[in-house]
Amino acid sequence: MRVRTLVASIAVLGVLTTACADASEVPGSGGTGPGTIDHPTGSNDLLLRVSDEGGFVAPEYLLTAAPAFSLYGDGTVVTQGAQIEIYPAPALPPLIVTHITEDGIQALLRAALEAGLDTDHQYTDMGAVGVADASTTVFTFAADGVTHVTKVYALGMLSSDQPAGMSDAEFAARTRLGTFQGSLQDLRTTLPSGSVGDDAPFTPSGLRLFVTDYRAGDVKEPAVDWPLATPLSSEGDPSEHAGYACIAVTGADLDAVLPLAQSANQLTPWRSDGARFTVLFRPLLPDESGC
Repeated sequence: MRVRTLVASIAVLGVLTTACADASEVPGSGGTGPGTIDHPTGSNDLLLRVSDEGGFVAPEYLLTAAPAFSLYGDGTVVTQGAQIEIYPAPALPPLIVTHITEDGIQALLRAALEAGLDTDHQYTDMGAVGVADASTTVFTFAADGVTHVTKVYALGMLSSDQPAGMSDAEFAARTRLGTFQGSLQDLRTTLPSGSVGDDAPFTPSGLRLFVTDYRAGDVKEPAVDWPLATPLSSEGDPSEHAGYACIAVTGADLDAVLPLAQSANQLTPWRSDGARFTVLFRPLLPDESGC
């Protein structure tokens, strides 16, 4: 089984290398030269995303977790930044933005195709994996005007040996997808030289806020006054988790809230209309809006 894993790894990395050789950069287009893959080029056109859902984690984590990797049509890449191991943790999750060239985009699209992301798949049978309470990795891939979704339960949690209850086809697919996911963690190694720009902190154009009555932790934090005229008690729509209301903040409201969120932490009480609230923050990515 180790030989099979190695062969799959070499195959995916080989696709990245081939794409580097074939792709030709065409300014202002999605790559129209010979051998290139056409794609939308907008800054909010999602081409590829890797995220996680479910698992045995707190609802607060699920509300605020951002995708691990998002690639957009203009070459913008948004990834999770390094998690600071302090308590309480910062209110805003760290996100990093990087820009890649058309050569880099082509390499990633070809590797996604080789990994089998151009059709929908479900590898979510817990019994086949033999692992409980794990998360499901979700690959979203947009190609030819169609969005395909592949879900893989407990990806990366298997040993190199194929589980007895898993088919050869699923084990091979999991191996390809795990290798592809790993290649996204260091683009400067897997993509053409010079195709990856500098990293910078991601500045969102909006925030998704999840509001509930204040829940004090074991550390007493100073309260922060809510900067908007409308009180937190009267805002928001019910969220997917009971007890939280969701508010989307953009424009001038974002200008008022974002600096305070950047200096707050997850236990900061937000004071509004004589009451205190807990506010969880989730930056909106370029293809996202509202709650």
